[in-house]
Amino acid sequence: MTERALEAELTRIAAAFVDAGAEMVEPPVLLSARSLLDLYGEDIRGRAYTTRDPLAGELMLRPDFTVPVAQMHLDMGREVGRYAYSGKVFRTQETGATRPSEYVQVGFEVFGDHARHLADAEVFSLFSSVLEPMRLRAATGDIGVLMAAVLGLSTTDTRKAALMRHIWRPYRFRELLDRFGGRSPIPTARAELVEHARRIERTPETGPVIGLRTIDEIEARVQTLVDDAEAPPIPSNEVSLIEEIVNLREMAPVALSRLRRIAESLPGTAPAVERFAIRLDTLEANGVDTSALSFEGSYGRTTMEYYDGFVFGFYSDARPDLPPVATGGRYDALTRALGGDGAAPAIGGVVRPALMMELS
Repeated sequence: MTERALEAELTRIAAAFVDAGAEMVEPPVLLSARSLLDLYGEDIRGRAYTTRDPLAGELMLRPDFTVPVAQMHLDMGREVGRYAYSGKVFRTQETGATRPSEYVQVGFEVFGDHARHLADAEVFSLFSSVLEPMRLRAATGDIGVLMAAVLGLSTTDTRKAALMRHIWRPYRFRELLDRFGGRSPIPTARAELVEHARRIERTPETGPVIGLRTIDEIEARVQTLVDDAEAPPIPSNEVSLIEEIVNLREMAPVALSRLRRIAESLPGTAPAVERFAIRLDTLEANGVDTSALSFEGSYGRTTMEYYDGFVFGFYSDARPDLPPVATGGRYDALTRALGGDGAAPAIGGVVRPALMMELS
């Protein structure tokens, strides 16, 4: 791969995005660490480069483009916007990893289009068109279906919140689902704390409080643990339905049929499932053969933390060792998390041209 060839590919892809109505933008390379930590939690420190400025405080080299582009859109106060960009992102790698720590992405983002199914189909079709010469395999999913299923469970709001928080951490999600469903016991340390809390008599504060939490906060947390331990388990049939969604891997039309059957027992998923159905119809209208389009109930759960709806990626079956050539999806709630008044509709994705060149 030569620099000239890579530049030519970047120019071609960016031109396709501009032709689709995007405005080229150049987000900053250094981002506020506080904003990223608020979004991702401390986990982001494990994969981002950090530095410190005397005035701006802790900063991070951008680990992706979506967050700064979304922030840029919000700062401009626009209701709608279409943006394209091209440049480097920076991710730390584990010892022995072959993936570079800095690499080029070119992307496309759409904000404010309330006809979500149309925007979903348009963005996916645009990426399919850009990548068509590569003959890649497309994978899709819909994190919104799993979210709706969790929110529709017959359990406490506290348990639902815990499961929602760990949707992007499949192992932890599995542990919680087993425990809340009564399949595994409460961890010993937590069980002992709960039992102790049941026995002790609350007394006025008699000494200094060591730590950052107040007495009221500590007591509230202990009471939450007690309430959780006393809550009845999630019904076993509902746990099984969550597992069925998580493990679902079918062609899109078959997946839709199975999800509609699940929605009969978990009615809270019905709106998300019907959005999936409308999206498939719209993709067909855009020339996408959905009978050959794969759907995975867990797709995007390990790498797309801010996505909350339709997600997609494009892969080379000939090189399963490589990461996806392109990824994208819907992230309506991100704008709210960044300080917007509401969850503005937003969808976009990125292409990794260096991978395209490696496969060509």
